[in-house]
Amino acid sequence: MPRSQRHPRKVAVVGISLSDCGRVDGPTPYALHAQAARRALADSGLGRDVVDGLGSAGLGTLAPAEVAEYLGLRPRWVDSTSVGGATWEVMAAHATDAIAAGHANAVLLVYGSTARADIRAGRRTSDLSFGARGPLQFEVPYGHTLIAKYAMAARRHMHEYGTTAEQLAEVAVQARANASRNPDAMFRDPITVDDVLSGPVIADPFTKLHCCIRSDGGCAVLLAAEEYVPDTAKAPVWVLGSGEHVSHTAMSEWDDFTVSPAAVSGRLAFERAGVRPGDVDIAEVYDAFTYMTLVTLEDLGFCAKGEGGAFMEKGRLRLDGELPVNTDGGGLSACHPGMRGLFLLVEAVRQLRGEAGGHQVRRTDGSVPELAVASGTGGWFCSSGTVVLGR
Repeated sequence: MPRSQRHPRKVAVVGISLSDCGRVDGPTPYALHAQAARRALADSGLGRDVVDGLGSAGLGTLAPAEVAEYLGLRPRWVDSTSVGGATWEVMAAHATDAIAAGHANAVLLVYGSTARADIRAGRRTSDLSFGARGPLQFEVPYGHTLIAKYAMAARRHMHEYGTTAEQLAEVAVQARANASRNPDAMFRDPITVDDVLSGPVIADPFTKLHCCIRSDGGCAVLLAAEEYVPDTAKAPVWVLGSGEHVSHTAMSEWDDFTVSPAAVSGRLAFERAGVRPGDVDIAEVYDAFTYMTLVTLEDLGFCAKGEGGAFMEKGRLRLDGELPVNTDGGGLSACHPGMRGLFLLVEAVRQLRGEAGGHQVRRTDGSVPELAVASGTGGWFCSSGTVVLGR
């Protein structure tokens, strides 16, 4: 009888790493992939020969084949699912299922981008185009950019629930407060609500500080079957449950601008993990714009729909708050080189291991967190992947 029918294997994150991040002008994206992969393997204490699975997206014509070749790997299980920022939580779910079923033993998820350096060097322009074919042909002619879609959704939430620009600004302020204690964060100087509101308008209601930064960087996560855990260098962080969901592409097909796909992926992840939002110690969520944090926390169940604005006002997202969120400073202050979802997993594992240094979260009894959720969002709230992790 196949192993998957006898007893699905437990799966743990056994290695994590960041490549050089922030302002990285020299290396190529491939080099950042390799740097992150080497560091993750070193962190795990396992040899590269155990890696028989690879997940990669966002680089090359034949991802992940080109990345595998560059890394010198010949995986027998691969995934190149690309759903924007949610890619890595979705891939982590797929990899966990594959390992549990015995289709792979150890899967490396790896990402690297020189988004900031490419613009400085003139290798690309500042605007990212998703093309004008398919459903987008009905929006692109009207100048409906990615940021405009998020701004429209934020305005709808403000209209429906009375959410204010000041409440959205609190997301940026608290992310920067967390970043101020993270030496790896790209921006660490404190900011105020007035600083956020007085900045140049990018897309109403978003000013510059409502929007994520642009950086370079990469990271990697190594997942492995339970039988490898005794040989690893660090204590395992277990994948307890996951969920994924795609809701729409065209804005006209989005039923409710105030509900993100995390409402489905989060519910599935918590149900499969056997925990509730109230059990969670920390949350790492995608924050390309402040509204993403607010609505994702609502949809994950940390507060009721429409109450996200008030939830922001109490300082709950800070490292010493009721629910520390984006503990490294997030995409708003720490780093955002593109599809940031993998960074959420890295930071969650660091916190659960107690390895976050100056920005380490502590529970009221002084212990490190036991349960974390990482929830990535892709496109313009088109997709979501949520993963629950525990010690």
